[in-house]
Amino acid sequence: MKTIHYLYYYSVAALLLSGCGFEQVSNPTMVYDMPVIYPDYRGVTIPVNIAPLNFTMQSDSVLLIDAVFTGTTSGELHAQGGESTNIDPTKWRKLLAANQGGSLFVQVAAKFPDGWRSYTPFGIEVSFDSIDYGITYRLIEPGYEAYTKMGIYETSLSDSHERALIENTQFRGCVNCHSYKQGDPRYLSLHIRGDHGATLISHPGEGGTMKAFNTKTEETLGFCVYPYWHPSGRYIAYSTNNTRQGFHVGGKKIIEVMDLASDMQVYDIDRNKLLVCEALKGDSAFETFPAFSADGKTLFFSVARPKNYPTEMKEMYYSLCSIAFDAETGTYGTQIDTLVNGDALCKSAVYARPSYDGRFLCYTVADYGYFHIWHPESDLYLLDLKTGESRPMTEANSPDAESVHSWSSNSRWLVFGSRRDDGLYTRPYFCHIAEDGKVGKAFMLPQRNPRQFYEGRFMSYNIPEFVTAPVPLDNKLAERQIVSDERVPMGVERNR
Repeated sequence: MKTIHYLYYYSVAALLLSGCGFEQVSNPTMVYDMPVIYPDYRGVTIPVNIAPLNFTMQSDSVLLIDAVFTGTTSGELHAQGGESTNIDPTKWRKLLAANQGGSLFVQVAAKFPDGWRSYTPFGIEVSFDSIDYGITYRLIEPGYEAYTKMGIYETSLSDSHERALIENTQFRGCVNCHSYKQGDPRYLSLHIRGDHGATLISHPGEGGTMKAFNTKTEETLGFCVYPYWHPSGRYIAYSTNNTRQGFHVGGKKIIEVMDLASDMQVYDIDRNKLLVCEALKGDSAFETFPAFSADGKTLFFSVARPKNYPTEMKEMYYSLCSIAFDAETGTYGTQIDTLVNGDALCKSAVYARPSYDGRFLCYTVADYGYFHIWHPESDLYLLDLKTGESRPMTEANSPDAESVHSWSSNSRWLVFGSRRDDGLYTRPYFCHIAEDGKVGKAFMLPQRNPRQFYEGRFMSYNIPEFVTAPVPLDNKLAERQIVSDERVPMGVERNR
């Protein structure tokens, strides 16, 4: 990173920016530390097409924030604001484009009642790797018993514009488990729970027509949840889970979601059949969170041996495993391989998500159980599928829960849910993962006024998923299908 002498740079910048419509930073007191800002964007790596990184100061007594962004290649941007910086979006895009593969130096000054203070500059790396169009996620209040307002929403990452895809105010129930084929929004699986239970599936194979399915059969454990698309678009892996929840009477953990039984199956779209593998069905093991490999030849999942609840709850360790899958014949392999042995580690490894270039696999590790969103000790881990080495993503993790995650279509960015802000609400964070596995510092989804936005949103971001384009979901058609009694039944085929 290019070095600029801090005091000299500030003096020159002040002269250049005087008379540009901003209040001049005059006679500042020099603070030889970087500013404490929210969100913390100091030292992060960002994509060239991300929305402006507006931020606030940690102190409530700040009257005005002044920020100068200077590119190491070319360009400069000046922003000021009262509660938050107010970065011009057009100038921001131009500055990032001019410094792609380089850095930005950020000089921050803050006006307090007793005068201005100027801080040590910090850097921001601008990656050559762009990020996808947007993310989708479920927004849900921290309720446990009733279906309060919730929905699936989409945010464009270049401008942070949010729109509702579907909300449960259109019907009575719970909307969850949304999934796309490697970020392609034309391939959608969306689960509805409650009085109007159904799984909505759409894909280009039938002109994008959405259908409502009944995924519960007499031969399977229950409704299909936790979907993951095969790269061919022909198959969707699901698990069926018999879950219960309980409450902790003390400590940082509030709620515990427990699996009383779970199985796994693959849905063949072309033949409308659930393909059941005998090795992955039965009471001797709980299988959950399936995910296909980038080439579609492997099915990853987590599995644990049954335990007695609640006395043995903290001994429920999930291992990360895999089994071969033949997309030509729709059949499973005969051997189950263990990638991460939870029993040996006395830890629980779940929610495997392979990168689409086939190199890495990200998963979460906690002390026990499988619903890690409620576990403060939950961390992200990265498994190198080429070398077999696995390590915690220390650069992106925090002291609180890191949980569900998704890869960008170019396999260079990860979005994940984190409760690092307050321990209560899950927020979306992003980090860069280089081709060699180097992980960048995580940064929060940008907003125009981040403190005002996040402190006023009493909802958690659940299951963030990248999408490469706006989701073509016909909101009214989906509503009609959900409230209708018509459901397409699924057949079952057993193999090995």
